[in-house]
Amino acid sequence: MTWGLESASVRFGTRTALDRVTLRAEPSTVSVVVGGDGAGKSTLLRALVGLVPLSSGISRRPSKEEIGYVPATAGLYTDLTVEENLAFSGGAYGVVGSELAHRSTELLERIGLANARTRLGGQLSGGMRRKLAVAMALLHRPALLVLDEPTTGVDPVSRSELWRLISAAAAGGTAVVATTTYVDEAHRASTVTLLEQGRSISTGAPSEIVAAVAGKLGVVRSTAQPQGLSWRWGSSWRVWSPTDVLPEGAEPLQPGFEDAVIIACLADEQEVQPVGRAR
Repeated sequence: MTWGLESASVRFGTRTALDRVTLRAEPSTVSVVVGGDGAGKSTLLRALVGLVPLSSGISRRPSKEEIGYVPATAGLYTDLTVEENLAFSGGAYGVVGSELAHRSTELLERIGLANARTRLGGQLSGGMRRKLAVAMALLHRPALLVLDEPTTGVDPVSRSELWRLISAAAAGGTAVVATTTYVDEAHRASTVTLLEQGRSISTGAPSEIVAAVAGKLGVVRSTAQPQGLSWRWGSSWRVWSPTDVLPEGAEPLQPGFEDAVIIACLADEQEVQPVGRAR
């Protein structure tokens, strides 16, 4: 079964938070939504799980008992211990007794919190809290796992551990949808949706989004910022032209995925329609 949104719009009064966005979540895959603050990522996920009504469009999701959802906030109770948080989540989904004990032990060992069972949620580090929140959402083996920026503010090691947990859930058959502001994380996805001001500006596999790049990309090896649409890249500059004409001194360059994401945003600002397979 495919879950997701089709031409979904969400309006709050006169403000459009989500504008005709389509998102598909297939079993055994990870779909990542990339966008900056205010792009509409949280609204999209809340609409997907049924916490925000659609103004128009279609939402397809399993029953609430088959959904695991982690909001952008911690998603756990700070005054309960690690073990109590898992027991509370398990009880809400009917996971109790020996099944709860087995599943809790399995997840705590996987996220490295087996020795922190009695520690209060409020005493955990940011990375440990996020890992516990994801474990709580996975406890009942959901058909659809929805994660709102699960790695924001988390150290690099914990980020890797979280993605191993998320990837394992997808490998087990779960459809995963996650949002992120970290472009590098989107490489882990089967499908990426770039969200800008509530609109989907490009969707596809990472390779498809790269193939959809419009115009021409170049590199300028100079300390001074070149003319045109450019951004710093290490000790050099990337420069993008919506036409095939690069500024003088720019060497043509094949775009990578991060370049493609930046260019998609620039193209949207310039009202240039990207071409290729991304849609």
